[in-house]
Amino acid sequence: MKQVLLIVMFAAALYAQKIQMPQAVFETSGGTTDLLVKNEKLYVATDAGCVDIFEIQTQKKLQSVCVEKIVDFMGDPIDSKIYSIDIVEGRMLLLSQADGGFRRLHLYEDGKLKEIIAKDAMLSIARAKFLDPNRIVIALLGSELLLYDIQAKSFLYEIQVSQSKFSHFVLDESKNRVVIADESGALKIHDTKSGKLLQTLRGQNLDNVFQIDMKNERIITAGQDRRVVVYNLKNASPFYVTSSFLVYTAALSPSGKLGAYSSDEHNNVTVFATDSQAKLGVFGNNKMTLTNILFSDENHFFVGSDDKKVHFYSIP
Repeated sequence: MKQVLLIVMFAAALYAQKIQMPQAVFETSGGTTDLLVKNEKLYVATDAGCVDIFEIQTQKKLQSVCVEKIVDFMGDPIDSKIYSIDIVEGRMLLLSQADGGFRRLHLYEDGKLKEIIAKDAMLSIARAKFLDPNRIVIALLGSELLLYDIQAKSFLYEIQVSQSKFSHFVLDESKNRVVIADESGALKIHDTKSGKLLQTLRGQNLDNVFQIDMKNERIITAGQDRRVVVYNLKNASPFYVTSSFLVYTAALSPSGKLGAYSSDEHNNVTVFATDSQAKLGVFGNNKMTLTNILFSDENHFFVGSDDKKVHFYSIP
């Protein structure tokens, strides 16, 4: 019995030694809801109603862009949670919580914050990203895909993607395609300019897909069914790796050759090769549920969580 206990303790110690610690920590205004890297700066959207902007090299906070507070059902002022952000040509797009359970969109440009879609539109926007400086791809919670023209203040199309609740979407590098995930586990690929359905991927995730990422014709999923699916749209067959816990977030490196996902109940991140499926490392010291993973290059990535910290890791 003692020998068995020693073996278990040795195995646990060995596993603990393999956990890689963060190289840097960015202190944020709230829990992370979205991450973006642009021009050597890290942009962190938070549930405190701010986008914190950091210089990556020094971890210094340069500024915070905050939306005004909203009023809850009791009439008390609360922070307006930011759900997604994007940047193109100096314009920052912020999707945030509005009164009455609706959402609103702001543009931040030249130091000024301007509301472009207000709560009066009564839209339950789940995610919004720039197609170009004047057009925005929008997904509603009811799995509707919309294209909005900022200058014309009108929608160019509105398409019902599925009957399942929307989860997440990502644009490819060219922004010609949008990949949409929902609670069915299937992925829909649409043309961004026309809204036309191009392809459906199904049969790998059996339940809700929390998040997706796409790089270099590869797609990775983070599944409620504890599956991390990798699709290669070029020629390879899809495969999945199984986690010991719900997979809340996953991401690909810029080349698509590396994948990372939240891999256990201890909020660790596992990195693996998407060609060989070989595990390359486990990265930890996250104290709360993970919300976002973002690679800055092939060897480094950021991890956000419900904690007021974003961790930066280096892959050995």
